[in-house]
Amino acid sequence: MASMSTPQAPSPVPAAAVKAVRRFNRFYTRRAGVLSPYLGGDLSLTEVRVLYELAHQPGLVATELARELGMDGGYLSRILKRFEQSGWLSRAPSPKDARQSLLTLTDAGHAAFAPLQQKSREEAAALLAPLAPAEQQAVVDAMARIERLLDPTAVPRTRAAVLREPRPGDMGWVVQQHGEVYAREYGWNMAFEALVADIVAKYVREFQPDWERCWIAELDGERVGSAFVVRQSASTAQLRMLLLTPAARGLGLGARLTDECLAFARHKGYRKMMLWTNSCLTAAREIYAKRGFERVKSEPYEGFGQSLVGETWELKL
Repeated sequence: MASMSTPQAPSPVPAAAVKAVRRFNRFYTRRAGVLSPYLGGDLSLTEVRVLYELAHQPGLVATELARELGMDGGYLSRILKRFEQSGWLSRAPSPKDARQSLLTLTDAGHAAFAPLQQKSREEAAALLAPLAPAEQQAVVDAMARIERLLDPTAVPRTRAAVLREPRPGDMGWVVQQHGEVYAREYGWNMAFEALVADIVAKYVREFQPDWERCWIAELDGERVGSAFVVRQSASTAQLRMLLLTPAARGLGLGARLTDECLAFARHKGYRKMMLWTNSCLTAAREIYAKRGFERVKSEPYEGFGQSLVGETWELKL
């Protein structure tokens, strides 16, 4: 089955998930030491946060700074006034709005911030120091994934996505992800996971290396997608099990996986590529349509615990 899920409306959050987030927040704040009101100086944690933003984003106006930090404007104004009285902050008229001032740290302000930044770096290093290098990277990757899931714009992509051949364990991951993603986003039952398991098992048992191929997509070292080309006949290839996890959507990986499948099929001399999908998988159907696939069959059916419309699409290569 070739498919790629479309992001759904926000779902109710189970009480157990809320409890787990709160437990992790308590654990991390204790471990990282961020509950301490001071960082080796006379500033409160809130004041340190303001100083940090001013050091890293010079030229902000007060309303932007308040929005960045989620702070009350009046409270922020009092902090900025203290910084200005200490000689840490300078103001310049904003060219966009004469009522606003651009906020910039002075040399004295940067000098005040420097030991706090060093202290913060030392605390972060101490947090990771007991771990082996691979464990340190695993923690960093997990943090980046949390940021990416909660705010896809927050973490810049520093490593390119990789499409690679499958390794041991990947096929089980493909089955697991299909089962989890479609249950969560579409309410499909375990009959779908069983179908995917059968398809994957047959692919492995009957793999024809000259005519078939699988790609596993990785992002930041984490598996995030898959796509398969399976031989149907001497002239026809089938695109199967195109999938992206939620963390990888919006980056063009679905299109890239599809293009790899098409390029492989053309290189092997197939004259046609076909696939089977469902009408509810709108993101995948858009990718197929943009590449010239045409829907040749549409049929309602009852499957995977839902009322669905199965579709067959074809493309002459």
